[in-house]
Amino acid sequence: MKKTTTILLAALLMVLMVGCSEKGGFKKTRSGLAYKIISDGKGPLVKKGELIKIHFTNKVHDSILGTTYGSMPTYAQVDSVGPEYNPTEIFSLLRKGDSAIIVLEVDTLAKRNPGPLPPYFKAKDKMVLTIRVLEIFPTREAVQQDQMEEMAKQKQKDDTRKIGEVKEIEQYLAKNNIKAQQTKNGVFYEIQTQGTGVQADSGKVVAINYTGYSMDGKFFDSNIDSNKQVQKHPLSPFEFMAGVQGAIPGMLEAVTAFKEGGKGRIFIPSVLAYGAQGSPPVIKPYQNLMFEIEVTSVKDAPPQQEMPQMPMPQQPENR
Repeated sequence: MKKTTTILLAALLMVLMVGCSEKGGFKKTRSGLAYKIISDGKGPLVKKGELIKIHFTNKVHDSILGTTYGSMPTYAQVDSVGPEYNPTEIFSLLRKGDSAIIVLEVDTLAKRNPGPLPPYFKAKDKMVLTIRVLEIFPTREAVQQDQMEEMAKQKQKDDTRKIGEVKEIEQYLAKNNIKAQQTKNGVFYEIQTQGTGVQADSGKVVAINYTGYSMDGKFFDSNIDSNKQVQKHPLSPFEFMAGVQGAIPGMLEAVTAFKEGGKGRIFIPSVLAYGAQGSPPVIKPYQNLMFEIEVTSVKDAPPQQEMPQMPMPQQPENR
């Protein structure tokens, strides 16, 4: 017992020494990126060309912009020198099991990136990225094998979670006396006005008007009412390819139950919406969603048309 205690104290002292080498434990890269690595100092540093498997959480103030916890980890290749003022700058300083805190100043990001930054960023904000290195792989082939294993684990987790989320929606529908039908994958839909036009079959290009709510009735987006937008955008029909691409999975499936001119509501479990990531800052992780929709048009897709994907929270770029 005494030996074990001594080892634990020594490990703790090493962590404290690493964390306190500069003011607040933070150092800076040549580009000015502030970082702190929490490490036991054991194991080799990751080498150029190797790939790291990480979990991360990205926050501004108390708002989570993105996270892999609860879902698939992400992978990144390590270069000898990463892009300037980018988290990849410190990847070559990491070992398996290390954690790191990286602070990016929004003002500096704005100066270094010519494109517009997300509207929820404010001047003088700091974006805090925390990462943990789960594994180091020598080749992309090893990563692909690991990804397949992670995908199998995640599918099992999602299947279990979906059972609970479907039950939550069923309880909501019963409580509010809503008579809805269920798709094969667990999305619920209520057709309030039968359309008289073409069926929105899989592969058809559909345009819809929508307003999105959380299950407690708080709106998060709309393309017909700017007062129900958390993040402002033009009021225009939303187009996607029914059953195929361009929207969240639950929307892709449920819309095929409607005809052109049809109106109704759709109730989507989070695993068929934005899942563990959510869509910060408007949709929380694992949030079930409800949409009021009107199918304004249904038409055949032009040959070889590529539909745009709905935007998702960004992850660190794999290089």
